[in-house]
Amino acid sequence: MDLQSEFGPIDIYLFDQLLRGRIPPGAKVLDAGCGGGRNLVYLLRSGFEVFATDEDPDAIGRVRELAKRLRPELPAERFRAEPLDAMTLPAASMDAVLSIAVLHFARDDAHFQAMLEGCWSPLRSGGLFFCRLASSIGMEDRFQKIRGRRHRLLDGSERYLVDEARLVALTRQLGGDLVDPLKTTVVQNQRCMTTWVVRKA
Repeated sequence: MDLQSEFGPIDIYLFDQLLRGRIPPGAKVLDAGCGGGRNLVYLLRSGFEVFATDEDPDAIGRVRELAKRLRPELPAERFRAEPLDAMTLPAASMDAVLSIAVLHFARDDAHFQAMLEGCWSPLRSGGLFFCRLASSIGMEDRFQKIRGRRHRLLDGSERYLVDEARLVALTRQLGGDLVDPLKTTVVQNQRCMTTWVVRKA
């Protein structure tokens, strides 16, 4: 088996969720902020009901081409050029929503909340929200604060950072339950990326 061809450049932590059966075959999955579709190759190949949004029309163009190649029967309208805080998908229509390396581009608290609520709304009761985002967990006090929760990371990039208390509070606010404990990867002298997996009540 050609693993690269089969799975594409899939996020390893999403792959972990798939291995554990958290996103069952045939599930309706939304990749919110999909970029060029790096996490969609396996989902498309394996018969999942795939939907995707990104605010960049060029990225959506690439995703449509990918879908046309791997699943030509899927309508192009499933792949939409929309920002997270203005998605037009019906409420409670998805079994799983993915938000991978997107929420940390929020401008401020209000923008972050709007993006998060945009991801949460299409998720059905019992559905899985899988999120990877930058955090300060494990490298507290090593990032330069710019304003609010916006920080300059050690790799020079600027991100909106959450911490453990914020994610726990957000989980409670959403009315969800943590499926896994928060897990953070510390990239030496660069940044921290936290995996946040929530089941919708």
